[in-house]
Amino acid sequence: MDPIEFLRQFRFGGYAIFDFTTAFLGIAIISPLLSKLFRKIRLDIPKRNWIFLTLPIGIITHLLINKITPMTARFLDLQGHYILKIVIVALLILGLRGIKVVQKSK
Repeated sequence: MDPIEFLRQFRFGGYAIFDFTTAFLGIAIISPLLSKLFRKIRLDIPKRNWIFLTLPIGIITHLLINKITPMTARFLDLQGHYILKIVIVALLILGLRGIKVVQKSK
């Protein structure tokens, strides 16, 4: 068993704790760079908003690359998993709430 498989065996609610940890840690590390890049296109996205947007971005990314993970499948399931859907939509709203359009400086 390779180290990644070993780390992914620890789960909470069917989701690998390692996957969540790396996703949130990765966004926390690159959020200053992302905020700086988006400021160049006149969007001010606070670093904390990137943390809120981690899971919604993950679901969108998995849909775009056609890699359906258990969370993506449960989010798309029309017959249930309403708590997951509420959490993802709430995170999306919280993530979008602090975004501001910056006016061009004169």
